[in-house]
Amino acid sequence: MGEASTVRRWLGLIAIALGVALIVVDTTIVNVIIPSVIEDLDAGSTQAQWIQESYAIVFAALLLVVGRVADIVGARRVFAAGVVVFGATSVLAGLAPGGGLLIAARFLQGAGAAMLLPTSLSLLNANFTGKARGQAFAVWGSTIGAAAALGPLLGGWLAEHASWRWAFGINVPLAVVILAGVLAWIAPSPRTGGRVDALGAVLSVAGLGLLAFGLVEGRTYGWITTVRPLEIGGFTWDGDPSPVLAALIGAAVALAAFAWRQAALRRGPDPDKALMDLGLFSRASFRNGNIATLIIGLGEFGIVAVLPLWLQFTLGYSALQAGLALLPVAVGSFIASGASFGMAGKASALSMLRLGLLLEAAGLGALGLFAATDSPWWSIALILCVYGAGVGFATAQVTNVVLDGIPESSSGQASGIQSTFRQLGSALGIAVLTTVFFTTLGSRAHDEIRSAGATAAQAGEYSHAITDSAGAAIEGFAARPQTREVAEAGRTAMTDGITLGGYLAAGFVLLGLLATALIPKPEHEDQDAPTSPTAHV
Repeated sequence: MGEASTVRRWLGLIAIALGVALIVVDTTIVNVIIPSVIEDLDAGSTQAQWIQESYAIVFAALLLVVGRVADIVGARRVFAAGVVVFGATSVLAGLAPGGGLLIAARFLQGAGAAMLLPTSLSLLNANFTGKARGQAFAVWGSTIGAAAALGPLLGGWLAEHASWRWAFGINVPLAVVILAGVLAWIAPSPRTGGRVDALGAVLSVAGLGLLAFGLVEGRTYGWITTVRPLEIGGFTWDGDPSPVLAALIGAAVALAAFAWRQAALRRGPDPDKALMDLGLFSRASFRNGNIATLIIGLGEFGIVAVLPLWLQFTLGYSALQAGLALLPVAVGSFIASGASFGMAGKASALSMLRLGLLLEAAGLGALGLFAATDSPWWSIALILCVYGAGVGFATAQVTNVVLDGIPESSSGQASGIQSTFRQLGSALGIAVLTTVFFTTLGSRAHDEIRSAGATAAQAGEYSHAITDSAGAAIEGFAARPQTREVAEAGRTAMTDGITLGGYLAAGFVLLGLLATALIPKPEHEDQDAPTSPTAHV
C-alpha cells in the first residue's frame, strides 16, 4: 500500500504541475500573439491593452480570497473547479468574435488562474514532507521557470504557422487531462469549515486589484499626471491626477481597512471568520520569507518582459526565433529540478534558495555585461541557461521555506498570501524594468540620433517612433538608406536598455538574497515520510 500511495502522490504532482504550467504559459503567450489578435479582430489599442493585462489584474486580486476559500471547502475541490473555469473560459477566448468578448474571457481566465496557483501550493504542502517535499517543490518551481520561457516560443510558433486562437484552444484538452489526474490521484482535502468575511473579501479584492492595476498600467497612463486617457466601456478618465495614482491611493486605503478589519475580527468572538490570520506573520520563516519573495519577484521575471523585444528588433530574430532563444531558461530550470532531487535531504531548502539566487544574479549580471547589438546566439543561450537554473532553484525553495511548519488548517490562506506576495513582486518588477527599459530606449535613441547629425525635431520624431512601437519601427528605418543610422541608433539604445535592466534585475535579486539572512532554518527538513492524513491516497 505504501509504494502504491507514493506512486499516486507523484502522479498527482504531475497533474498539479501541469495546472501551474497552464496559467504561467497563458501569462506570457498573449504578449506574442497580440499583433495577430489585433489584425484578426480589428481591435483598437485600448482593447489590445486590456486583452493583455486584465488577466494579471484579476489573478492578483483574487489570490487571498481563494486561499481562504480553499481552507473552508478543500484545496482539491477549488483546484478542480479552477481547472474547469480555466478550460471553459479558454473555449470562450478561442472562439471570441470580437475584442470585447475576448477581454471578458481574459478576466474570467484570471479568476480561474487565481483558483489554481495557491491551491497547488496547499496541495503540495499537505501531501509531501521532508525530502519528498523538497523534491515536489523542485518540480513545481522548475515548471514555473520552464513555462515562463515556453510561452513566447509557443506563441511565436502559433503566430507564424497557425492561428492565435489555438493559443487558447490547446488549454482545453490539457484541462481535461489535468482534471482527470487530480480526481484520480489526489485525495480529497480536509475542510476547516467556517465562512468567508464578505466585507474583508471586498476590501481584499478591491485593494489588490487596484494595486495590480497601478503597477501594471503606470507606464501606460502615467504615474502622477495623465499621459493617456483611460477608457473603460463608456467611461473616460483624462484629467489629473492620473488614474494610476488614484488607483494606488485607493489600494492603500482599501488594504489598510482590510488589515484593520482582520485584526478586529481576530480579537472578536468569532476569530475564524477572518479572511487572513495575521498571526501567521508571527512566524519568522513566513513573515521574512514573504518579504524575500516580494523582493526576489522584483528581479526574477521583469527582464523576460522586454528581452523578446531586444531579440527581435535589435538582433533581428523572428517571433519564433525569439521564443527559441528563451528556451535555455526552461533547460536551466529542468537542470535545477534534477539537481534538487539529488540535493534534497542533503542541503537545506534555504541553502538551495540562496544558490538559486546567486545563479539568477550571475545570469542577469552577465546579460547586462555581454549584451551587444551583435550578440551571438550561444552567449545568450549560456547566460539564460544559468539564469533559468537559478529560477528553478529559487522559485521552488522560497515557497518551500515560506510554507514550512504552517498548520494544515491554514495552508490555503498561507499559500494565498505567499502567491500574492509573489504576484505583486513580479508585477512591480515588470513595472520597474519596463519603465527603465523604455525610458532608456527613448533618451538614448534621441541622443544617438542627434549625435549622427539630425536636428532636435527629427531626433524627437524618430526616437518617439522607435519607443512608441517598442522597437518595431527599427526594421522600417533599416530598410531605407537615408534612415539606416536611425535604425542603428535604435538598436544601440535597446541594447543599453537591456544592459541597464540586467544590472538592475541582478541588484534586486541580490537584495532578495540579503533578505534571506532573516529567514530561520526550516523546521521539518529531517522528515522523510508524509504524516498528514491527506498524504495517503
